[in-house]
Amino acid sequence: MNNIAYVTTPGGEELAILPRSELEALRESLEHAQALGGFRAGQLPGLTPDEARALVGAVSPLAFWRRYRKQTQAVLAASVGVTQNYLSDIENGKRGGDVTLWLRIARALELPIESLVDDGD
Repeated sequence: MNNIAYVTTPGGEELAILPRSELEALRESLEHAQALGGFRAGQLPGLTPDEARALVGAVSPLAFWRRYRKQTQAVLAASVGVTQNYLSDIENGKRGGDVTLWLRIARALELPIESLVDDGD
């Protein structure tokens, strides 16, 4: 966000000019924050009792949500820049992945990142 230029129009309106890539990143962050806020406030659609049982019984929250969003491992893996085998290992707890990967997965599944983490409760 260091590449922002500020200008004033002849009418006195102040404008900020920034690279498109930074604008898109801001939009994506805003959408993610709005989704997270809605999720926490209970505004997003809830799970049916059967879906809730499936979430609890899934090998991992990631595995459940990927299936819930009707994505194959191969499609999700490609969209977040890893191999299907790597994603499978993450789903099965054999690998962890770094936080940036988890954030890409959350965004690809249109979920707050917290919904992908098994807190052990």
